[in-house]
Amino acid sequence: MTAGQHPASGGRRKSRELAMQMLYQADIGKQTPDQVRANFWKAADEVEPEVRGFAEDLFRVAVEHQEQIDELLVANSKHWRLERMPAVDRNLLRMAVGEMLGFKGTPFPIVINEALEIGRRFSAPESINFLNGMLDAIARGLIGK
Repeated sequence: MTAGQHPASGGRRKSRELAMQMLYQADIGKQTPDQVRANFWKAADEVEPEVRGFAEDLFRVAVEHQEQIDELLVANSKHWRLERMPAVDRNLLRMAVGEMLGFKGTPFPIVINEALEIGRRFSAPESINFLNGMLDAIARGLIGK
């Protein structure tokens, strides 16, 4: 498997979860991406190479496009300033929008559904409608471009 290819479907969600956790650490811990990578994998349980590779790819794309991603989040959030969004939700959105931007082969509905499933595990129950609305609006905007 080469960089950028997706692992088997069972590993994709785990990769997305790990990428979101890495983004969270970078956001909350005020660490550089390189520091996050170095520290994250020390603490992570043994991860299959394909799962780790896709997680790294998602993290890299989200970091490289963070300014654009955050602009999309701000533009599509009528009632929440970026810094006031729950940190888990903010970084889950960054991961998902990063995937939309960097992995054109993954259909947007799959990205959205996967993000919602991760949100059901890591976010508050009331966040699911917010996440869905944000990702749907961003996806529609990206399709229109």
